[in-house]
Parts: sequence; structure tokens; C-alpha cells
Amino acid sequence: TTSGAFAESLQVEVEKQMVNLDRKTIIEQSIRDNGRIIVVESLEEAFQLVNELAPEHLQLMIENPLEHMQSIQNAGAIFLGNYSPEALGDYVAGPNHTLPTSGTAAFSSPLGVYDFMKKSSIIHYTKQALQDVSNEIITLANAEGLSAHANSIQIRKADD
Repeated sequence: TTSGAFAESLQVEVEKQMVNLDRKTIIEQSIRDNGRIIVVESLEEAFQLVNELAPEHLQLMIENPLEHMQSIQNAGAIFLGNYSPEALGDYVAGPNHTLPTSGTAAFSSPLGVYDFMKKSSIIHYTKQALQDVSNEIITLANAEGLSAHANSIQIRKADD
């Protein structure tokens, strides 16, 4: 948040909400170990922090959240506005409930249908297309110490 006053009221509200929850002990431990309320100078600083933390869930409770979407690169699920809580996404709205945790949203996406589909890469070059990139392939293969790869190109190159 950009507001110290809001940060203080949020802390009070979190403690108030925990009082009657069934899993109060687990929630208290989680908040103690992982919970943070951070006051920043600007939304830009907030977005930078979000992208560094790469949260599993991110709720943008700001005016016009759609206008700021381009600032978010690393988050598992993004909830926009005051009326899009995490539970909505978990149970009704439709996105996958299996999200990248512990900052892995920096390099991973939510689990999706494509994770369960078998895919193959298909490569087709013409003789001329291979000739056009053969020197680069040979150089890279030799740099990696894969002389057989380099040779497989050199043989085809000599096929001229």
C-alpha cells in the first residue's frame, strides 16, 4: 500500500478476522512466517516489489486496475478490484487453482491443460535453409563440444 494509515487499519482487520476462523492456529503461523504489510512510496514501487516477490495470488485493490496490468509480469493469479477475492478464483471464476508458489511465478505459470497434453516439436528445413544456417550450427555445436552434431551439418553442407 501507499498509505501508512491503511497499513495500520489492515493489520487491525487481519487480527479481527482471525479471531473466529476454524484454522486460526495455522493462519496465525502463516501470517507470522510469511505475512507482510509493506508501505511503498508509489504504485510503480509496489509493482516492482510484486514482480520481485512473484506472488501466487495478487489482488489489485486500486482504482482502474486494468490500466496497471502491463506493470505486472510475475504473479500466479491476479484479482482485479475489491470484488474479485481469491475465493472467487478458487471456486467459481474458472482459473486453475494450482498456482506457482514461493516466488516461482517469476518463471512458471499456473497449471493448465497444456501441461497434460503430449506435444512434439516439428522441424522442417529445405536444403537451402539448412545451408543458410549451417556455419552457425557448426560453430555452436563445436563450442558445446558436440563434434558429432557439427559433423552432421558438415556432411550435409559438403553434399553440394
